[in-house]
Amino acid sequence: MAGNSIGKAFVITTFGESHGDYIGVLIDGCPAGLSLTNSEIDEELAKRIPKQSKIVSERKERDTVQIFSGVFNGVTTGAPICLVVKNKEMLSSDYELIKDLPRPGHADYPARIRYGGFNDYRGGGRFSGRGTVALIMAGTIAKKLLALQKIEVLAFTKAIGKIEMEKTISFDEVRKLRYESSVRCPDLASSELMEKSIIKAKSEGNSVGGIVECVSLNVPAGVGDPVFDSLDSDIAKIILAIPAVKGVDFGVGFMAAKLKGSENNDQYALRDDKIVTTSNNAGGILGGLSSGMPIILSVAFKPTPSIGVDQKTVNLKTMKETKLKIAGRHDPCVVPKAVPVVESAVAIVLIDHLMRGGFLPNVIRENK
Repeated sequence: MAGNSIGKAFVITTFGESHGDYIGVLIDGCPAGLSLTNSEIDEELAKRIPKQSKIVSERKERDTVQIFSGVFNGVTTGAPICLVVKNKEMLSSDYELIKDLPRPGHADYPARIRYGGFNDYRGGGRFSGRGTVALIMAGTIAKKLLALQKIEVLAFTKAIGKIEMEKTISFDEVRKLRYESSVRCPDLASSELMEKSIIKAKSEGNSVGGIVECVSLNVPAGVGDPVFDSLDSDIAKIILAIPAVKGVDFGVGFMAAKLKGSENNDQYALRDDKIVTTSNNAGGILGGLSSGMPIILSVAFKPTPSIGVDQKTVNLKTMKETKLKIAGRHDPCVVPKAVPVVESAVAIVLIDHLMRGGFLPNVIRENK
């Protein structure tokens, strides 16, 4: 099963399945001298699980990282860093009963065809959202490296189902309020409505999707590589690797197709002797390179496909049509858990491109 690595200077390789013993990540390229503790990573992992139990799955593992290599006396050594989390709260028996019944909306059927039925089907196996734990672990390191350059990545929930955040929120409010909300929305009034929509869908045995927005601040201009290694191409690649993601756009995104050039173009100006743009419709990226403005992207998540409603499927053993109602513990909405995942994924790509482009020479030594 190839395709488990991303990056060129800051390279991560993820491993593990939903119901396997561990989820893990190997990080190669982190410079020596960065302070790193288990508690820092555990703190980031804890952000996956909202405190409001009504809106998440009953599978609530307290993830605790184990650092197997690359860290000595609380400091990175420059060697590959191996981080793992043990899986604990699995109920694999739920999947034995439906192993021949591909779940609508899941990767069960194409995965069975691709790997001849040898893949781990329990909980979605390698295709499960549980694997996003690896991105958060690697993202913790990426964000620490970015912070040395005063670069910050902030993700938050912008919409759940048909409920959209209407209030204009400042970056300071996003920073302070997003994790005050069970759905990770910094507009607390909209947050209540979003939470109610999730609870309602759950009570009906159904699910809802939503949108996560991510903002990266203080990224210098010129980060990225043409043509197929462009900054937005690589960000889109890692974002689309997050389970349940069905779309990503930058700046005004698809709305740009409805604008005239005079409306869409971000015009240049000087502010405190610094070149800026008077708008940011491009979302901080032009020609695959950062423009120096905040990098803004939106990520669309589909409704959780595991629902307690009768759905049609085919029994792959008998080759007869049948019906399936999915039991077990499933999130009625994956968006709240996805917020720190999106944040980590973007941070991983940013630090990789900054290192590749020579924007971080001797980053540890300069900040000792």
